[in-house]
Amino acid sequence: MNREAIVAIDGPAASGKSTTAKLAAEAVGYMYLDTGAMYRAITLKALRLRTPLDDEDYLARLAEEARIEFVQDGGCVRVLLDGEDVSEEIRSPDVDTNVSLVSSYPGVRKRLVAEQRRLARGRGIVCEGRDIGTVVFPDADLKFYVDATLEERARRRQKQLIEKGTALSVHEVQQDLEGRDTFDSERETSPLTRAPDAILIDTTGLTIPEQVAVVVDHIRQWRVARQQDRSDQHEGDGAEQ
Repeated sequence: MNREAIVAIDGPAASGKSTTAKLAAEAVGYMYLDTGAMYRAITLKALRLRTPLDDEDYLARLAEEARIEFVQDGGCVRVLLDGEDVSEEIRSPDVDTNVSLVSSYPGVRKRLVAEQRRLARGRGIVCEGRDIGTVVFPDADLKFYVDATLEERARRRQKQLIEKGTALSVHEVQQDLEGRDTFDSERETSPLTRAPDAILIDTTGLTIPEQVAVVVDHIRQWRVARQQDRSDQHEGDGAEQ
């Protein structure tokens, strides 16, 4: 059967995994799936409705009812929540602060994981998040864990926030990232962890093209190896006739 790869990329906040996944998918013609954006969309919906963020049952119902879509817009992927473009709003500080809690609930994750698997069915995909290689696609063809030093991640996130009009010190951003790292790694359901077979990419000293090249090279090697396997199988079938 001729098929393309499922590529799983995990890592902590501001490690560079989203940029890497998006550009790698574009380079090889795969779909890019930002699972974090899905959890952010549910968090935004809850905040807009003033839903108590400790009400797991209600949040799970929100996740069940919400319609989240990804739409290609030139070189960008826009995130639609119930038909509304929320691509910018889901990156707000309020969502940043609360998304880890909302995404920790089993009911929310069950619904969104099912949707992630549906979106990936029958296509080449680069999917990024925190539990992609361990929970969502444990049998992914390629797995990566993207990381960077806390200081570097704080610097990157501060730059992103400044560009959006939010002024926080590096120290404040670093404290927020430390809190998210601890929460995401220690939560009971689908914690952030590196799969044993995931390839580590430390982006601290890498340029964006360099980190993307690591993923793209592995995808291309996978394609070559799969093509060779098909050729060998075809020759074997011919020899048996």
